[in-house]
Amino acid sequence: MSLLALRDVTRTVIPQDQPALTILNGVDLVIEPGDHVSIVGRSGSGKSTLLNMLGLLDTPTSGEITFDDRPVKQYSAAQRDRLRGAAIGFVFQQFNLLPGRTALENVTMPLLYSTGRTFWRRKKMAADMLALVGLEHRLNSMPDRLSGGEQQRVAIARSLVRGPRLILADEPTGALDLDTGQSVMELIDEVAERTGAAQVIITHDPTIARRARRHFRLDRGVLTAVDDPTLEPLTRRDRREAAAPDEQPADALVALGLADTERGDA
Repeated sequence: MSLLALRDVTRTVIPQDQPALTILNGVDLVIEPGDHVSIVGRSGSGKSTLLNMLGLLDTPTSGEITFDDRPVKQYSAAQRDRLRGAAIGFVFQQFNLLPGRTALENVTMPLLYSTGRTFWRRKKMAADMLALVGLEHRLNSMPDRLSGGEQQRVAIARSLVRGPRLILADEPTGALDLDTGQSVMELIDEVAERTGAAQVIITHDPTIARRARRHFRLDRGVLTAVDDPTLEPLTRRDRREAAAPDEQPADALVALGLADTERGDA
């Protein structure tokens, strides 16, 4: 049984007074439980749109998306929201931490929408997750008192506190220096291995992509498997954009239960 599958997925939009624009073109991708996949692509290649599809934030113009082999189109909007909240964790380039809340409070936020035992244990679950990412000594620290790497660790803890089965990371090291970025990727890998979660890493950086077991390149909406992303030729534009922040899907903040209060750059 596959965890998530996209089969011949196309996404087309029609700008006002302009011809139709195809953003994704016949994408096929199957994610198995515990999988580790990387997708490399420059800005404008369709990465954000693909992330929306993988995160069940959007529906395709044509083709099919299944989760646990069930077509997503059979879910109501409310059911998709619940499935996303329970099964998918998002990690972004920008940390999107609430500035007036401690690390513990930031990680607790997604659990405020839980029910029953999870709701009443939310602070302990958040503290345990912060300990897992090595920040048990920073529970009461405000974001502006944390380094960039520590802020990203808090963001990772917040994304994973609900125990997602799928981790979607969109340029997770883009705002970090090289050494800190590598340590953050090692952390995501470690947490995913412990929990059995599948990972999909979307990145400009072929060296980050190479950490995955399967590699893909997205170019002009077409997804192609590659043997080694570090051997894929990067254009001058690729290298220039590798240092520039990618736009993240605003709806993903809704998925994290962080809408309006920290919409920020979305």
